[in-house]
Amino acid sequence: MTFWILIAFLTGVAALSVLVPLTRKRASPDDGAMHADEAVYRDQLQAIEAELDRGLIEAEAAEAARTEIARRLLAAHDRDTDQSLKSGKRPRLRVAQAVALFALPAAACGLYLLLGSPGQPDQPLVARLSAPAQNQNVDVLVARVERHLADNPEDGQGWAVVAPVYMSLDQPLASARAYANAIRILGPRQDWLTDMGEALMIANQGLITADARQAFEHAVTLSPDAVKPRFFLAIALGQEGRTDDAVAAWQALLMDADPAAPWVGAAKRELAGLTGTEAPAADLPGPSGEDIAAAREMSADDQQSMIRNMVSGLAERLQAEGGSVEEWNRLIRAYMVLGERQDAERALESARAAFAGTPEDLTRIEDAAGQLGLTGS
Repeated sequence: MTFWILIAFLTGVAALSVLVPLTRKRASPDDGAMHADEAVYRDQLQAIEAELDRGLIEAEAAEAARTEIARRLLAAHDRDTDQSLKSGKRPRLRVAQAVALFALPAAACGLYLLLGSPGQPDQPLVARLSAPAQNQNVDVLVARVERHLADNPEDGQGWAVVAPVYMSLDQPLASARAYANAIRILGPRQDWLTDMGEALMIANQGLITADARQAFEHAVTLSPDAVKPRFFLAIALGQEGRTDDAVAAWQALLMDADPAAPWVGAAKRELAGLTGTEAPAADLPGPSGEDIAAAREMSADDQQSMIRNMVSGLAERLQAEGGSVEEWNRLIRAYMVLGERQDAERALESARAAFAGTPEDLTRIEDAAGQLGLTGS
């Protein structure tokens, strides 16, 4: 309430600063002085007539003097008339001043009392920022963190906390800067690097820039099996026009993926778009949902045995009947996951022999092997 009373007072002061100068009279003779001027001019006219009758002045000079005195008499009369009209307008000016000074502020206060909440206590920013977190909305919480970080810019954990909040508020650049500060202060982490790269990508309308790519590559260096940064790196390869590398990256990503993972569908579509096929690598024969559910109930040894049987079955079929590039890459990848490098190398040699006559397919085999660290010939 005090705030609005202050506003009304300031409104009155502002009105006064405009209206008061309007009430001041301009420097001009008062009414008595103007009437005296007219009397003087009339006496001068009579004096000229008297001198003309006595022959003290020529007729032409008398006429010129009469003309000049008459002009001055009319000017004095006009000034007297204008001042009278202005005096008649003063009451209306005073009414306008009274309305501006008193009626408008009073009307504003009345409307506030009728429509506002004069009994509502003030809510200064400091009090709102100091209130319990559970009683505050997201904007106030972000303001609290920003205020804390302004006073403590080297609080890495604070930057890490506010970074995902910025992302949820559709502020990707602010999110990326917050992650960058957290990484600078606390050191790199795979998830922070990945989220920073994703924020940069979103800020650039889906384009993976050099900075975003560097963040994803650093994340993969820290955690080679992390799916999310590898997913974005595969997208980056496609954006750069490196189709073969992108295909190999998607195949490697899908080869040991959980079919129920939410990102698998998007990976399938990306790979299908690059290869022009309708059956991407994720649709290759593999364990069914029932197999996966049953495997979860097995012991670790039983699970390992089941996986080896599946890989052996795939290897036997490829040796006997042959298969696609995707199937051979999947077999090689499976051997590497099982830690059987020699079997992976033998499978690679078989794949090279199978695709020796098709350079494009052979290149895809070599790219996938290179990503797995199998570069020997």
